[in-house]
Amino acid sequence: MGTYSLPDLPYDYAALEPAITGQILELHHAKHHAAYVKGANDTLEQIAEARDKDQLTPTGLVGLEKTYAFNLSGHVLHSIFWENLSPDGGDRPDGALADAIDEHLGGFEAFKKQLSVATASVQGSGWGVLAWEPLGKRLIVEQVYDHHGNVGQGTTPLLVFDAWEHAYYLQYKNVRPDYVSKLWDLVNWNDVKARFAAATGA
Repeated sequence: MGTYSLPDLPYDYAALEPAITGQILELHHAKHHAAYVKGANDTLEQIAEARDKDQLTPTGLVGLEKTYAFNLSGHVLHSIFWENLSPDGGDRPDGALADAIDEHLGGFEAFKKQLSVATASVQGSGWGVLAWEPLGKRLIVEQVYDHHGNVGQGTTPLLVFDAWEHAYYLQYKNVRPDYVSKLWDLVNWNDVKARFAAATGA
């Protein structure tokens, strides 16, 4: 049994239609996310084998560590992504999260535009992320290149939007902003608020 396992979705593959088709969701979860889980487990085994055989070299370890970070980050972000979405999602948050968005990000509409632009404009493949930054004790919006590049150190992802082509291309072609716009109709704010509360100790 590997260290990591593919989580079940909290809804059926067709549950997010029409925003995300069942075909895309099944491919995304059962193929792409599953590949990151396998990649993380396989790379951990390769690192352990090299360590046990005293065959760790600087060049070899750097490659393995980068591969492990890529796959593990893909697994972590996808696991959050599925929980961030719901067929009953949409609208906007309330309570402490709404207050923090007002304080740190200029209000909900300004935040929505910033995260949308961040997601739609990621160069190549990546993510748009609403995160809690504990050093400054504030919400930030950041772009994640691939799965793990350009991430603020120590930030906790609260809401993640997948901007990899496999997340939308079969349905939205190359019009990533249309896909991002539809994601807002699916946001599970109860999940995002729970992550915010856990990150802030509220």
